[in-house]
Amino acid sequence: MANIKSAKKRIRVIDKKTARNIRVKNHVKEAEKAFLAAVEAGNVEEAQKAFKHAEKKLMQAAAKGTFHKNTVSRKIGRFEKKLNALAK
Repeated sequence: MANIKSAKKRIRVIDKKTARNIRVKNHVKEAEKAFLAAVEAGNVEEAQKAFKHAEKKLMQAAAKGTFHKNTVSRKIGRFEKKLNALAK
C-alpha cells in the first residue's frame, strides 16, 4: 500500500480509469456481438443498423484512449467488409 499522498491519489485515478475502460470495452463487445449476430442471420437492414452502432462505440473507445485508433480502424474495416459481402 502506498504511503505517499500523491501515490494514493494515483491509485484512485487508476481505479477510475480501469473502471471506465472496462465499461467502454463491454459496450464495444455488445455492439460487436449484435453486428455479428445480424450478419450471421443474414439480415441486411439489422446488420447496417448494428454496424453504425458498433462503429460509433468503437470510435468513442478510440477517442477515450481505451483502444488504439489503428486497431479501431482495422476492426471497422473488417466489419464493413462483412457488411458489403452480406449486401451482395
